[in-house]
Amino acid sequence: MAEVELDGTDVEIVDLLVADARRSLADIGRLVSLSPPAVKRRIDRLEESGVITGYTTVVDHAKLGRPLEAFTELRFAGNTRVDDIAGVAKGLPEVQAIYTMAGDPDALALIRVRDVEDLKRVIDRMRSTGKIVGTKTLMVLGAWSPGR
Repeated sequence: MAEVELDGTDVEIVDLLVADARRSLADIGRLVSLSPPAVKRRIDRLEESGVITGYTTVVDHAKLGRPLEAFTELRFAGNTRVDDIAGVAKGLPEVQAIYTMAGDPDALALIRVRDVEDLKRVIDRMRSTGKIVGTKTLMVLGAWSPGR
């Protein structure tokens, strides 16, 4: 897909929505010196062009009973297709994301669970597919991300 041409106002709007996707059109307009309808048109264009691909909710996973966060490195047999890697997480809602990598490891799984026993269960389930030849798990002690 070709790169979309954005001006400074488009970038400001995207940054404001990344910080708070529930921000009103009027509030965004006030901050970027546009009317709410003009902001709406720009957001619609950003969505249609694929710059904005969706909106999400940031949650406190500990309050949902999943306080433990870990990244598990996944190593696969050399003949495993990249497109088949995510299949090891099928039916495992604790696996929040799988990132395929160039190099070692082949993939990185983001896992959120109740406790270490639950983490072991999830890793064992992924290993039981027979596709994984090795894992290494790193438990998260703290997290930081811009704007949060």
